[in-house]
Amino acid sequence: MRHKPLKEALLGVTTVEVKLNDIVGRLSYNCDILFRVIDIRKSGESKFAILYGEDVRLVADAPYEDLVIIDQSEQQRMAQQFRSLEEQSYKLFNQDVKLLRERQEYESTGGYNQEYNHFQVPGKVLHLDGDPTYLKKCLSLYERIGVPVFGVHCNEKEMPIKISQLLNYYRPDILVITGHDAYSKTKGKMSDLNAYRHSKHFMQTVQEARKKIPHLDQLVIFAGACQSHFESLIHAGANFASSPSRVNIHALDPVYIVAKISFTPFMERVNVWDVLRNTLTGEKGLGGIETKGVLRTGMPYKIYKE
Repeated sequence: MRHKPLKEALLGVTTVEVKLNDIVGRLSYNCDILFRVIDIRKSGESKFAILYGEDVRLVADAPYEDLVIIDQSEQQRMAQQFRSLEEQSYKLFNQDVKLLRERQEYESTGGYNQEYNHFQVPGKVLHLDGDPTYLKKCLSLYERIGVPVFGVHCNEKEMPIKISQLLNYYRPDILVITGHDAYSKTKGKMSDLNAYRHSKHFMQTVQEARKKIPHLDQLVIFAGACQSHFESLIHAGANFASSPSRVNIHALDPVYIVAKISFTPFMERVNVWDVLRNTLTGEKGLGGIETKGVLRTGMPYKIYKE
């Protein structure tokens, strides 16, 4: 049996070899986050692994000897904690959307004085993600919520090069630029963009997008991942970004932010706190500026029978 229980692992009992795609924890961090091993490299005599967070958008490298394989039951227990949080956020978000729709219907039909068949057009999302697994999870949630979305997997370093062509092709109302990121204090101060793994690429992607569509309300942008350089992303032209306190963000947080914008009428402004309150991370990991919604309502709605 390849996997050892977490308690045994923390005591250093396990001697199982860590391989690609194993789910591991870092002993030096008390195995607080589940990671998937995506690469194992050598540097001189030492060996280290590149890790992607399973539920948080964090990329990390760790000494090989610091890693321990997390057994299946412990994986399920830790994953269940995240699933419970996700379900809670989903229920709160659904309540918000229901209230938005009821209010919009009331206003569109003259306070229910007359019966109208109307239809709603939520904002279209282009979701650019550096992680194909996270992209799949996000697309599933978009579908569950009812947000029209186009998902594109793209390496973070290639995003600035490809964004212009993607905007021309998909013509979205909302753009999500995310993937993996991390701050390393060994590479510089928190204010130094070079101390971040992918913040520079996210920032450059936002800048390229704003060259095509400068107005903040004509294209709403979310940018960033775990521990990203929040200030540079906002200054580059993002409406919302991570991470003000340089904390980890949940994989699904970008979905809840842009879905709120997608379902808010274009004549209304969305208060920043109203956007953040139903995310899993909150204001420590996410922030932004006051932004108009993009939902449009029309009528009449006709169903033709053959």
